[in-house]
Amino acid sequence: MRYLTDRKRATALGSARSGTEHFYGMQTSGAALAILVPLFFVFVAPLIGAPHDVVLRSLGHPGRAVITGLLLVVGLIHFKNGARVMIEDYTHGATRKGLIFVAAAIAYVLIAAGLFALVRISLLSFAV
Repeated sequence: MRYLTDRKRATALGSARSGTEHFYGMQTSGAALAILVPLFFVFVAPLIGAPHDVVLRSLGHPGRAVITGLLLVVGLIHFKNGARVMIEDYTHGATRKGLIFVAAAIAYVLIAAGLFALVRISLLSFAV
């Protein structure tokens, strides 16, 4: 006995209508992180412990700034989606909604703060 209608099988939608979309989103962000994390470790991580002016000049380079920004955004969106799944699995009712809101708010605040800091560092590198 099949639980999916022909239409649902053709559009790849399950009963909740969003599970496939979420699955592909997590797969895509995971693949992007598999590329971005090694790039980050090669180009940006060696700056840990470097003098301030060297870090400013290095992060002022567009390639390093883009890698850092992409890693920040993709990583935190991946975190938000993963936290949502975990919260949905273990909580119920109003607690679930509140925790999902808090996890999303934390992710978006960290994205905004990180991108603001990255833009500010990039702009400061031109002044040095």
